[in-house]
Amino acid sequence: QVQLVGSGGGLVQAGESLRLSCSASGRISSINTMGWSRQAPGKQRELVARITSGGYTNYADSVKGRFTISRDNAKNTVYLQMNSLKPEDTAVYYCNANINMPWGNGDYRGQGTQVTVSS
Repeated sequence: QVQLVGSGGGLVQAGESLRLSCSASGRISSINTMGWSRQAPGKQRELVARITSGGYTNYADSVKGRFTISRDNAKNTVYLQMNSLKPEDTAVYYCNANINMPWGNGDYRGQGTQVTVSS
């Protein structure tokens, strides 16, 4: 079994920062792309940022210049540093990962962590 466990959400005011973390555990051989998506009330889930095993990153236009994704391969952990937060960033944030295991490959998603930005 493989699990992704995210943390770091909370309630902040506009302009403040938060850092999300998400760690993968289980019988993991290696991890390919890791990323973060989010879903706001009444809206579809959207990709926020992702990072390949080699460190290549891409971001949604709405967060470019404010959010930074990074990863620690030794810890099987992905981070999302969120600066200059806006009320429209309010959402449940999910970490995602494509993971190689001894018996195959699969896509996994964490349980979600709430981020609320007040104006």
